[in-house]
Amino acid sequence: MSIFLRAAGWGGSLLVIITLIIVLLKQLIAFIGFITFAVKILIILAFAAVIIAVGLMVLKGFKNSRKHKE
Repeated sequence: MSIFLRAAGWGGSLLVIITLIIVLLKQLIAFIGFITFAVKILIILAFAAVIIAVGLMVLKGFKNSRKHKE
């Protein structure tokens, strides 16, 4: 019975609080890592979309200049 009383004492409570803080910080670091990864992917996709849009505009410009010459 003394084991249960020791676990329920202030030392056990302090250990539980420290453990919860450590777990919270680990989850927070993992969440920040996930958010930064998602932002990187969005930046890459936006850059690819801009490159494709510029390429399509150049091709459209070539097509229009060809029509005007004829």
